[in-house]
Amino acid sequence: MNHKQTFPEGFLWGGATAANQVEGGWNEGGKGISVSDCARAHFDTDVTNYKAHNAVTSQDIEAALATDDEVYYPKRHGSDFYHHYKEDIRLFAEMGFKVYRMSIAWSRIFPNGDDEVPNEEGLKFYDDVFDELHKYGIEPLVTMSHYEPPLNLVLNYKGWYSREVIGFFTRYVETICTRYQDKVKYWLTFNEVDSMIRHPYTTGGLIEDRFPGQNFEEVIFQAMHHQFVASAHATRICHETIPGSLVGCMLTKLTYYPYTCKPEDVLKAQQTMRGTYCYSDTQVFGEYPAYLLSRFKNNGITIRKEDGDDEIMKSYPVDFVSFSYYNSSCAAEDTSNLNVTAGNTINAIKNPYLKASDWGWQIDPTGLRISMVDLYDRYRKPLFIVENGLGAADVVNEDGTIDDQYRIDYLREHMKAILDAIEEDGVDCLGYTSWGCIDLVSESTKQMSKRYGYIYVDCDDYGKGTYNRMRKKSFYWYKKVIETNGMSLYLEEI
Repeated sequence: MNHKQTFPEGFLWGGATAANQVEGGWNEGGKGISVSDCARAHFDTDVTNYKAHNAVTSQDIEAALATDDEVYYPKRHGSDFYHHYKEDIRLFAEMGFKVYRMSIAWSRIFPNGDDEVPNEEGLKFYDDVFDELHKYGIEPLVTMSHYEPPLNLVLNYKGWYSREVIGFFTRYVETICTRYQDKVKYWLTFNEVDSMIRHPYTTGGLIEDRFPGQNFEEVIFQAMHHQFVASAHATRICHETIPGSLVGCMLTKLTYYPYTCKPEDVLKAQQTMRGTYCYSDTQVFGEYPAYLLSRFKNNGITIRKEDGDDEIMKSYPVDFVSFSYYNSSCAAEDTSNLNVTAGNTINAIKNPYLKASDWGWQIDPTGLRISMVDLYDRYRKPLFIVENGLGAADVVNEDGTIDDQYRIDYLREHMKAILDAIEEDGVDCLGYTSWGCIDLVSESTKQMSKRYGYIYVDCDDYGKGTYNRMRKKSFYWYKKVIETNGMSLYLEEI
């Protein structure tokens, strides 16, 4: 289709980051230690081995607490947004951002998670950030919990497995919703809520060796249940405290194609997709889907509930569905002799029809359109694409320019796919925030060298550099996209 139209009026263009990857200032301003502050980088580990990069033991935590090192714990420095936020937001405004997705570091507000009184210095920091955003007319989209539970909740409460954490989280939500009720309209509860099954430490504060003799899969789903209840309470609190607020869930959109048209492969792809949908199904419909209850029954998993859990979940489902999309994968019943490649928090069967990024993630713009159609048909609620982007090894030229045409090519085709889904498929989409709009520490490999941003941060994998900010070629390209509300995507020359 030769588009003559632009994106819908009011479409929210912007970018996305997370406090644990961009903020830094890990031991400043009264902030407590989070799980991410203790996530060690393994620079000598194969980048496709996601599990190795994210495996954490109690011994690893002890080692992390014994050092102030920021080289092998790169999330402690991030991109130093904590000290550069005014400069960074000014650059976002120069690009024309309408929205900026960010997260609040829970441990900056309640350093231990179970504190009775919030940390005023932390609250003031986000006041300043929101004020700076509003100064330029940028709407904040705030994730309440993005891979950064306070570490104290891991050490003394067994993370989200503990029922008590629901109360600690709702206290935190009440605090931030009350404090920022005039500053934040759009909220997300838990980032990639489904990810607990893949990296339970980061999402749920769960360390397997702290649950001896227990079925760890059952532990994970119990923690997940507590997050579902907490998410419903957070939606309630937002709606009651901030009239007109919108609260979304956030899932990892892992899109799988059958490797062949064999019925067995089609079934495998369907079952694999359900492994992600079960979490958003629960948050959108306010109850566990029948197929997940069957999984519990068939695997001997028992979820402990308290009176009122089902009612709160049913009463306060989310208002919209947000998701990350980077790549698609294939699924097959028989995986022998099939090539495997890396993806977003997974390793999966390689699609022979697709190219891949430097890190092995397969590039599939059409898959984004397919994903949007699937989600909208399933939920009939507005969508918000809150993560999408290309991790690449950018090079600074001698004249200081950064020619990341490969990123422009990736983003252009994905943005066109979004408009196809909106115009041709009738999908209601609120906006688009590309991931890592400024370079940050990669979640999958803990590298700075896996860059996503329109803005280059002079910092290497070991935290060395000036932390100066530089505009990439894609910076000017995205500025034009926003300025024309997408029309420039269809021009040969920008």
